[in-house]
Amino acid sequence: MKIDLTNTTSSKINAALMEARRVGGSTAAGMVLTLVIVTDEGSAYDALKAANDASREHPSRTLAVIKRAGRSPRARAETRLDAEILVGSDAGSGETVILRMHGELAAHAQSVVLPLLLPDAPVVVWWPDNAPLHPAQDPLGSIAQRRITDAVTAESPVGQLAQRAQSYTPGDTDLAWTRITGWRSMLAAALDQRPSQIVSAVVEGESYNPSVELLGLWLHNRLHVPVERVVTGGPGITAVHLRTKDGDITLDRPDGLMGTLSMPGSPDRQVALKRRETSELIAEELRRLDPDDIYSTAVRTPVDRLHEPSNAETVAAGRVAQAVSDVPVANPDRVTAAAEKKPAAKKAARKAAEKADEQAAGDSA
Repeated sequence: MKIDLTNTTSSKINAALMEARRVGGSTAAGMVLTLVIVTDEGSAYDALKAANDASREHPSRTLAVIKRAGRSPRARAETRLDAEILVGSDAGSGETVILRMHGELAAHAQSVVLPLLLPDAPVVVWWPDNAPLHPAQDPLGSIAQRRITDAVTAESPVGQLAQRAQSYTPGDTDLAWTRITGWRSMLAAALDQRPSQIVSAVVEGESYNPSVELLGLWLHNRLHVPVERVVTGGPGITAVHLRTKDGDITLDRPDGLMGTLSMPGSPDRQVALKRRETSELIAEELRRLDPDDIYSTAVRTPVDRLHEPSNAETVAAGRVAQAVSDVPVANPDRVTAAAEKKPAAKKAARKAAEKADEQAAGDSA
């Protein structure tokens, strides 16, 4: 069922939701949380589709906030709220309300959202892109128990991690962290099967991918070893190597679908490590509404803790210089002897000349 309301209010939207629920034969809400999506027209379709898919695991009321401040002075002066209500099969296993706020109302979105929240239910706010610098201080973020951002959509994804670390408040999380759940689980299981002393680690992945940095920072914090970050062509994270004295524990995923786990003394194993859709990531984040302490520790670790590999040309030049310096002298004893004999020969010649001069002087006398 789809209901369009033009130039409406929050109370009219609530009345329309109750009427739609009564017509559908369900007087109880039966939803576990309110998911507020702050987005624009360009990203609204994908975000709503992901939220609807996630609602099959977490029945929720989804409020999509689309701000349309207007480009002209006349459009900015017009204050209007338009709503589109989706219930039934069009809204997954919950209710969806698309709120388009025009004019000055766009700056006061919380006044529209507050009356539409489910009573006694947690609130989660998700910014698919263009997240605020301080999510917890945002008017909508301040009413939520969990705040979800996505650093990969930022202009500088790795730089966005520094901003997330600076503004972190318990309850914040990022989908760049959610994407590495499978990698963290596989690596932890590998070390449980074969406890080893890790001396260093290497994380390989595409450039400008914040998940690669977060995985490296997590390894650095958990294992207390130096971690090297290697740039590859992707997709996403391609491999992790844990260096041990017995050999490398390697989790390799070159195609973004299946991974290969290699451990010393064990045959290689194929493991499922597929790159997940946004709906799966959102569903995972909605499973827990308490602060993620492991994420807070990883994101607040400076990215410069990861080591970049040396330049290949510099390494090659260093190896050539080392090879030249290591070349032995053909016969060092002879060279030393020649160096010692040269001053001795000069001294003997000088004595012989002095003796000849003395003899010549005696004969003349």
